[in-house]
Amino acid sequence: MLIVENLHKSFATAQGNLAVLRGVDLQLPGGSSLALMGESGSGKSTLLHLVAGLERADSGRILVDGVPLDGRREAELARWRREGIGLVFQQYNLISSLSVAANLAFQAHLAGRHDPAWVAYLAERLGLTPLLQRYPEQLSGGQQQRVAIGRALASRPSLVLADEPTGSLDEASSEAVLDLLLQLVGEAGSSLLMVTHSARLAARLERSLYLHLGRVAAAQA
Repeated sequence: MLIVENLHKSFATAQGNLAVLRGVDLQLPGGSSLALMGESGSGKSTLLHLVAGLERADSGRILVDGVPLDGRREAELARWRREGIGLVFQQYNLISSLSVAANLAFQAHLAGRHDPAWVAYLAERLGLTPLLQRYPEQLSGGQQQRVAIGRALASRPSLVLADEPTGSLDEASSEAVLDLLLQLVGEAGSSLLMVTHSARLAARLERSLYLHLGRVAAAQA
């Protein structure tokens, strides 16, 4: 479903170009899960941003169902983010002026695939049903993260990209949130590409890949 081939990405700094990705390859079959690991600065989040179409690679290819992302116009990339993927970030990125119910449905409405029964099911599974009329500022960090997961899955995207989705939670909460994420990704029929620093959490996914200095250092089934 997702193929990354020889991906390179650099950023301009005061000291010159900084190479963040130096020829990364990976494959993520449909319906499977892959953990991206590596030290800070190894290129994990940059890789996610490239797959999401938030950044453009210097060279290499990203293929989704055999169709390349590179060369697409901004409007086409925006459509990819709106309809093809679900994004879960550590910072939650909820819309403060919208209720929990509206936040949950937001992405699905944008994608034109709002299914009230599915959204209600997600809210129930995520323990959010009693909180639907609250606003993000009235929620705990764990509750906000569950809203972010529900929003990402509400449109049943083909691919979920999660960047340290439990990084701000304690160990017990991290385990519970990851349990829900994995279960619901499976029910939605989505693939999952997740960045994590935790080997314990990475081991819960089907495969893991370790980045070091912008290159794939190791991969495990």
